[in-house]
Amino acid sequence: MSQSPRWSRRPEGSTWGDFGPDDELGRLNLLTPEKVLQGIAEVRLGKTFCLSLPLDYPGGAVLNPRRTPPELRPTQRNGKPNMTYPLRCDDPTALDVICDDQVILTLQYSTQWDSLAHVGQMFDVDGDGKAEDVFYNGFRAGTDIVGPLIYRDGREIPTTGRQGALHLGVENMARSCIQGRGVMIDLEAHYGRSGKIVGYDDLMAVLEKDRVVVEPGDLVCLRTGFAEMLLAMNRQPDVARLFATNCALDGRDPRLQQWVTDSGAVALIADNYGVEATPARPCLDDYCATLPLHAHCLFRLGVYLGEMWHLTELADWLRANGRSRFLLTAPPLRLPGAVGSPATPVATV
Repeated sequence: MSQSPRWSRRPEGSTWGDFGPDDELGRLNLLTPEKVLQGIAEVRLGKTFCLSLPLDYPGGAVLNPRRTPPELRPTQRNGKPNMTYPLRCDDPTALDVICDDQVILTLQYSTQWDSLAHVGQMFDVDGDGKAEDVFYNGFRAGTDIVGPLIYRDGREIPTTGRQGALHLGVENMARSCIQGRGVMIDLEAHYGRSGKIVGYDDLMAVLEKDRVVVEPGDLVCLRTGFAEMLLAMNRQPDVARLFATNCALDGRDPRLQQWVTDSGAVALIADNYGVEATPARPCLDDYCATLPLHAHCLFRLGVYLGEMWHLTELADWLRANGRSRFLLTAPPLRLPGAVGSPATPVATV
């Protein structure tokens, strides 16, 4: 463990400092060239699968009122929409017809990555008895991850200068390329559309029955059927039905959290809304994380989360062919300062 200028104590069970005092990659450090070669070794047919939903799914904003569908519109040329625009309007000798567009995009609306800047915690990093708002490896809210306001001692203070994830943003993921060996855990095949909250024992039973092995540096995918149901709802999601009938991990299960720690997984990726069950089981302590698996992965371990991936076709093919591993290529947008990103992942078998 390396000492850091940002903290003198780290959360119990965390990996802070393990990859260096200024590390911003977390478990991406385990996605080595050897792991990429392991992923490539799983390619036998050259068959590919698109693992993303269309970017206008789930539809509306009922799953999350703060996340809205993309708004696609033309750019402007000479004050007119630059879509099927004939350049002969400007130059009588021109033969070209031009289309050019832009989008207003909520970065975590559809198939997405959560960066390490997505969820932090209150934690006493200085050992002075006062909790600070911090993120993975002690990066600070208001200094390293900056919004329009700083929240301090009950006050809202407007910020000046640069905003966004000045550290831990998705551009770190993009530079790392996110390519390696994917491992599929097919929860739907065992628990169906039961709405089961999957704890450690349940997960281990699936791994044993399907002979699935997760090793350090792997990208772990969990199929629940959620995304397939979303597609069938055709942009009119039935929230109650979606959450009542699809599996999710029990984020409060300490043994499940310990398995994530011990597995060495780089990322947990699911076709459901949040990987873990939301809302989580009731908290028995005075203070708890609302999203306990997010806190464990993003805040403590540097494990990335992928949500609402379309895993159905790949999971079905793997099961039919007696396989669970594949090459996964899934970089986010290289958008400096963003805390999340759409993804268009590709699996190759």
